Amino acid sequence: MTPEGGTSSGMANLAPGAGDATLRVVADLPPPPAAANGVAQPVSISDIIEVSVFQVPDLSRTVQVDDAGNINLPLIGQVPAAGKSVQALQLDIQAAYGRNYLQSPSVSVLVKESAARRVTVDGEVKRAGVFPLPTSSSLLDAIALAGGFSPVADPAKVYVFRQVGDTKYVANYNVDDIRRGARPSPSVYGGDVVVVFASSSRVALQNLKEVLGVASTGARLATVP
Repeated sequence: MTPEGGTSSGMANLAPGAGDATLRVVADLPPPPAAANGVAQPVSISDIIEVSVFQVPDLSRTVQVDDAGNINLPLIGQVPAAGKSVQALQLDIQAAYGRNYLQSPSVSVLVKESAARRVTVDGEVKRAGVFPLPTSSSLLDAIALAGGFSPVADPAKVYVFRQVGDTKYVANYNVDDIRRGARPSPSVYGGDVVVVFASSSRVALQNLKEVLGVASTGARLATVP
């Protein structure tokens, strides 16, 4: 496929501010609302949660948030979890154990795997897929999760897609610039899609829309000619 208006530089029609209602091109992606406010992403359905009760190992569990948004713990049963911050969930569990079972319980909660904190990495990488995303991850971290670039990848043609509210954004990052310290490695967040194009690829807005549709389905992207 040769996108109309593309050039060998990969930059045609992709200046910041380009785009339309379905995809907006920006120089740097806006952070998700929670990150912008300094708030961690809340607990989500299907998250894997580790609950540790200090000095009471029999009550400690690793549990999954069910489809109703609850976790099930010894003695206290179901506890609503989805939509809460880790700190709020921790306090709720402490209060539940403290009401009837323990004196001044100390509880810690850790999200071991977050359904909301997954990143899709596709295109010219060694192992395309959807990966659990550790806290405070960067673009370089996301590419490393996918095994790094394939032999035909162009480090200057790395595109990150992000939805904030009702708007989808895309930004182009030159990984060679990042590696030599010419610019920082941007943060990546749950739900982001990273697509790496081949050095021979021509990149235009319509091309990016098509690629985003393929990557979002989890399908493997071939080289975009």
